[in-house]
Order: sequence, then C-alpha cells, then structure tokens
Amino acid sequence: MPHKIDLEKFMLHNFHFNVPVEKFAQLTGRSLAAFKRDFMKTFGTPPRHWLQNKRLNEAKHLIENKHLTPSAIYLDLGFESLSHFSHSFKKKFGKAPTALMQARSLSNIQ
Repeated sequence: MPHKIDLEKFMLHNFHFNVPVEKFAQLTGRSLAAFKRDFMKTFGTPPRHWLQNKRLNEAKHLIENKHLTPSAIYLDLGFESLSHFSHSFKKKFGKAPTALMQARSLSNIQ
C-alpha cells in the first residue's frame, strides 16, 4: 500500500473526479475506515457529503461567474447525469441551475 498522502491537498485537487470514496481511500494510501476517520478529522463532515457540497458550490461558481451551462459542467464535476446534477443543485440552492442562468442573463440586460 502506498504511504499516506496529504488528504486535504489531494481532495481539494481531485474532488471533481467521479470516483467512489473507496477509490479515494486507496489513492490516498488508506483503508476505507482510515480514510473516513481522517476525512472527518480534516473536513468535519463525511466524504460523500463534502464531495457533493464541494461539487455543487463549484457548479454554482462556474454558472454565475464563468457563464457555463449545466450541460457543459456536470460531467466535469463528477455527476453521472444531468438530471441528478440538476436535482441535487435545486435541493441545495433552492433553484434549478437553469434558473440561475436565466437570473444571470436578466441581470446582464438591466
């Protein structure tokens, strides 16, 4: 097994990859149990929850500031389908990613 690498640095650089938590554990040189334990110590939240939040926050940033469309970014952020991405986005932010784009477009017109 490879030596343990810096978990925080690794996750901040690789969160967007659609990789199971078990694979992240392996890639950081940890068993799944050690990965989850170290992750909680480092980030204060379980890996799956952190990954989803990190990916959704990045998506919001890309839509609002980089003017990218949901269909252009969902795969790059580790979501398997556009519908899952849209549903998760709406659950977290209270509006669909397309509504965020429309709001941005309207504010550009005014």
